Amino acid sequence: MTQDTPPIDPRPTQEPVDPDVLKALGDLPEEFQGFPRLFQDEIRPALLTREAERQDAVAKARQARYVGIALAVIGGLAGAFLVRHPIAAIIAVVIGIGYLYWGGRDVRRLGKEAKDLIVLPVVRELGLNFTADPGSVESIYKHRHVRTVPIWDRASYEDLLTGQRHGVDFELFEAHLEERRSSTDSKGRTRTHWVTVFKGQCLRFQFTKTFYGRTLITRDAGFFNRFGGGKGMSRASLEDPVFEKIFEVYTTDQVESRFLLTPDLMQNLVDLEKAFHGGRLKACFDGGEMFITLEGGDLFEPGSMFKPLDSVDRVRELLTDFAAIFGIMDAVIIGRRNEGLARDPS
Repeated sequence: MTQDTPPIDPRPTQEPVDPDVLKALGDLPEEFQGFPRLFQDEIRPALLTREAERQDAVAKARQARYVGIALAVIGGLAGAFLVRHPIAAIIAVVIGIGYLYWGGRDVRRLGKEAKDLIVLPVVRELGLNFTADPGSVESIYKHRHVRTVPIWDRASYEDLLTGQRHGVDFELFEAHLEERRSSTDSKGRTRTHWVTVFKGQCLRFQFTKTFYGRTLITRDAGFFNRFGGGKGMSRASLEDPVFEKIFEVYTTDQVESRFLLTPDLMQNLVDLEKAFHGGRLKACFDGGEMFITLEGGDLFEPGSMFKPLDSVDRVRELLTDFAAIFGIMDAVIIGRRNEGLARDPS
């Protein structure tokens, strides 16, 4: 009588996820619980293949830093006090700064390549689309229409993210908007220069139902609050006095604003500022869309190249950004659902 042997599972056994990785990513929302495995099996191995290159680039950048600073300082002092020629001092400083910049070129190049190794797997796992250099982004004109960005004369864009969540289409991109200004000196000569009027993140959510009115949210601007939110808009109050001190709200529909601007949503807006490292938040509900802008911050960057490439913090910060975006979308969806039940109980 022969004894049956159990079948052999042809699939390789997965190694347990590193406890440090689980700890670093463990407090993220439940929908991100698969990312420790993604980081360990795909992202970390890809980053480790570039670690030796990172170390060489960092060593070169550090050497260039010391040499460049020495050239700038010693050459500048020599030109100013020994040669006694200001042009020579300026040339020495320029050469030193140029050498410093040249020495960091490998670090900058590697940073751009590491960005793809981190961002693209995460975006793919979430079912989103990412374009680092999108060219023009037409929705910026909608942001201008609802006054979440100022008027500009020249614009550039990067890091366009698009996707859908619970039937809501959304996009996120970084914009740099500049205005052309002219000045005339005492001799009547006119000079034209460019001034940055906005540099930061722009978010747009496309909901399935149209809002009843328009609601504008801005950071409290003190004295400038008296200018209001625009024609036909009146000031709206918030449920929570804490957020009442932080934000100014104007609306054309007081009933709708109470359903939209719940404490959960207002907290999510505060969390978004922290996650994006930005400020001067503005948001507007108009038509079937919600627009948000934040000045400052630089998303989807891999972080410092002066620490190991496979640091789990690089992925954690990226996922925190997504969690902040999703939190706002979910809060608005719940608020609209509650509003619909209140306006039409049947």
